Amino acid sequence: MNAIKKLLLGCTLLLSIFKVSHAAYPDQPIKIIVPFPAGGTTDVLARILAAKLSERVGQPVVVDNRAGAGGTIGAAAVAKSQPDGYTFILGTFGTHAVNFALTDKPTYHPLNDFAPVTTIAEVPNVLVVSSKAPYKTLAELIAAAKAKPGQLSHGSTGIGASPSLSFNVLKNMSKIDMIEVMYKGGAPALLATMGGEVTMTFDGVTTSTPHIKAGTLRPLAVSSSYRIPTLPDVPTVAESGYPGFDVAAWYGIWAPAKTPPAIIQKMNAEFNAILKMPDVRERFESNGAKILGGSVQDFVAFNKKEFERWSNFIRTSGIKLEN
Repeated sequence: MNAIKKLLLGCTLLLSIFKVSHAAYPDQPIKIIVPFPAGGTTDVLARILAAKLSERVGQPVVVDNRAGAGGTIGAAAVAKSQPDGYTFILGTFGTHAVNFALTDKPTYHPLNDFAPVTTIAEVPNVLVVSSKAPYKTLAELIAAAKAKPGQLSHGSTGIGASPSLSFNVLKNMSKIDMIEVMYKGGAPALLATMGGEVTMTFDGVTTSTPHIKAGTLRPLAVSSSYRIPTLPDVPTVAESGYPGFDVAAWYGIWAPAKTPPAIIQKMNAEFNAILKMPDVRERFESNGAKILGGSVQDFVAFNKKEFERWSNFIRTSGIKLEN
């Protein structure tokens, strides 16, 4: 009988400890891993969120840049982290919907190895040409590409990146034959477009807008299903003759798989509250980002849908896998 009493007492103590520790969450610093270099859109959004989250939970929130391999190094690190609620990733549609289909040796599974918390935002691309180019509309550009198969070109930042996927979707829908030229980043691709080295480039609205405002690039269409508030006169690709065209880089927060559901729900509530703050909305929109947010369940369904969408597109479009 004494043994049973001791066992029951021990269980009661453990339950009490669990309740106290759970109620106190978080009681140590939180880390948000950004799988890209500092200064990019993902990093900027993460630092805005981290500062606000720290204020709300009363703990330091550290942004840790783990760049490399198209975001897979940082994502793999989070997938292998302890599911204790103190490590998250601000990932992208590349890390969690695209890259898995572009490699023969994936280091993580974007659906099985993570617990989705919430979507954060999306950033559309803008199709731009040099301001000195003769094309005033997307229709004129497509007509020129069809008249000169294999002679016009697109500046790309790498297979699987949002600009490249935007280009490949347009290429498939319009049946054009255009060369894809790879650059080490968005800035070199834009410079090549301005200088006439390539014909056109899809680029994120954040980095392309200053050049558009300066008059060195001409926007022909935006890749999202909606017009961009900062470029209201630029039509969408869908409006320009390709209904259903909708490609935008999106961002979300994930924790390692098996993170306790109560923690996931708490952090979902925290991030959604942050996204509703007027100053956060203003800062996101100034960086070309459309705020999303939503429930955990919505994000799970969205992530699965996007994963299947891009896996199918990559398999059927002839995009070569990276080894």
